[in-house]
Amino acid sequence: MLVAKPEISSFQPPIRTLMGPGPSDVHPRVLSALARPTIGHLDPAFVGMMDELKGLLRYAFQTGNELTFAVSAPGSVGMETCFVNLVSPGDKVVVCINGVFGQRMAENVRRCGGTPVIVEDRWGDPVDPAKVEEAFKAHPDAVILAFVHAETSTGALSDAASLAAIARRFGALTIMDCVTSLGGVPVLLDEWGIDAAYSGSQKCLSCTPGLSPVSFSVAAVERIKARKVPCPSWFQDLGLVLGYWSGAKRTYHHTAPVNPLYGLHESLVMLAEEGLENAWQRHRDNHLRLRSGLEALGLSFVVRENARLPQLNTVWVPDGVDEAAVRTRLLQEFGIEIGAGLGALAGRVWRIGLMGHSSRQANITLCLAALESLLHG
Repeated sequence: MLVAKPEISSFQPPIRTLMGPGPSDVHPRVLSALARPTIGHLDPAFVGMMDELKGLLRYAFQTGNELTFAVSAPGSVGMETCFVNLVSPGDKVVVCINGVFGQRMAENVRRCGGTPVIVEDRWGDPVDPAKVEEAFKAHPDAVILAFVHAETSTGALSDAASLAAIARRFGALTIMDCVTSLGGVPVLLDEWGIDAAYSGSQKCLSCTPGLSPVSFSVAAVERIKARKVPCPSWFQDLGLVLGYWSGAKRTYHHTAPVNPLYGLHESLVMLAEEGLENAWQRHRDNHLRLRSGLEALGLSFVVRENARLPQLNTVWVPDGVDEAAVRTRLLQEFGIEIGAGLGALAGRVWRIGLMGHSSRQANITLCLAALESLLHG
């Protein structure tokens, strides 16, 4: 009979200041909410909280979409939920790639049996609307446009309103990744005409990882209902999930992550208390503070100012500096986590996050002082 190792005891994580591309620092109010008593996922009290959660998410997304809820899994599953429900075999999908997460969208299209029409831009640049227009002219039978609003691998922010307008002119729906943008910069689903969007709980919402807010327009729901082949995923089939997240009598679909949903609810309550515009301004103001300090240290940004995410600051590693060694020392000596580069930017950049509860002046001061001591000490 196997026995547990006697030296293993309760895990006590170290205290960190999370200033990478996610997760972000979790507010004490959210941590407290996670510790509340667990109740059943069909309990009337929990069902009432779910309805509040949907309303709070509609506020965060700035949408009236009825089909707005939190997928019981991280943002990658929110992404897959959009694609497996909206893309059918044989569909053409225009996919914008200007970083790692656009590449993941294209892979989702392929796995759904669709054909991705790739629109590429340099990593660090936003998506070029002119290229998207040309792609639709060349492929007028494309049924969906998929793009990343806030490319987490670079810190580039694309013009969602312009991209969605192009898709509408060609009769296509839109799928938008707003994992890093929701709560940090304007996300206006109804105003922009976005048909499907997915995000994550662990970035600017400052909750724990593991939940993915999603929202679908009426047109998207109509497309889902008109599918001629079943959704290839049972767990993510919105026709089944809807029975749990809506209706007077909820049907069992899966055991929802009860306590994490308490945490997301609390984080959204805090967002509503602060106000969306105030949250966006806080992220912007703190970006400007960080930018000033980073430039004073001689660091330069990958993304041009007018396309830069305030909550994710990607800077070039100076020549002759061991980027991994600096990150290791930041973590070990100062308790600060920043992110490395991904894909084409691996080993060349640092990604410094100012997301949600991490977007505080005290964190900026700590990070700048630590970088100064390591780079110029």
